[in-house]
Amino acid sequence: MATYTPSTPIDHLGGIKPPEPPAGGGDDGRSASFPDYRARLRRARLGLICGIATVCMVFISLTSAYIFRQGLPTFDGTTNSYVHDWGSVNLPWMLLFINTALLLASSVTMELARRNAARQAALAPVESIPGVSLGSERSFPWLAITVLLGFGFLAGQWLAWIELHNRGFYVNTNPSSSFTFLLTVTHAVHLAGGLIALLWAATASLRHKTAEARQIAVDISAWYWHFMLVLWVYIFALLGIAR
Repeated sequence: MATYTPSTPIDHLGGIKPPEPPAGGGDDGRSASFPDYRARLRRARLGLICGIATVCMVFISLTSAYIFRQGLPTFDGTTNSYVHDWGSVNLPWMLLFINTALLLASSVTMELARRNAARQAALAPVESIPGVSLGSERSFPWLAITVLLGFGFLAGQWLAWIELHNRGFYVNTNPSSSFTFLLTVTHAVHLAGGLIALLWAATASLRHKTAEARQIAVDISAWYWHFMLVLWVYIFALLGIAR
């Protein structure tokens, strides 16, 4: 008895099973890579949150030591008594205000760079469609301006430390000056790390990275940079109030 074997696959309900989509998910594979891009962005942000939490713990510890040391007396061997050696520091407030303005401006330009990178990543699938052109729009170099403002802030901090030396305040002058240098230098070191991340994100296009990869680099750098601004405002207020 002859049998018939259908060439079209049949599902378990008796209907014709539709053909499976291509493995690439499209002409250029963007549909398949899009979920992976979102997952990479979430993982990167989670790692950033862990890093920010670690930095917060460092500065919380420094703040606790700063406040506790203010009321802690020190034993003076010459008088055989406990004395309060916490002295005031004549900070260069005008220079610090200028540095704060530079960092605030850099945070604004960094946010504009983040939004521009997000827009380019969103339009990247559209640009890949044959026959579709979005024009030759030139984006403003917000990221480069952020890098310049960041270096300007570090240069301003260096001038502030020199001014403190000119006013007779060094790391070992008194406990107050020690904490002043410790807080500001620690923040500057972390901000320099953020500048390295910004330079890495800025060279993403030179390394022929995709728009999605560039958007991840700029997004993580931007949120870290905003955190550096908030952290500096906190240190600035701490030095001005708890002294």
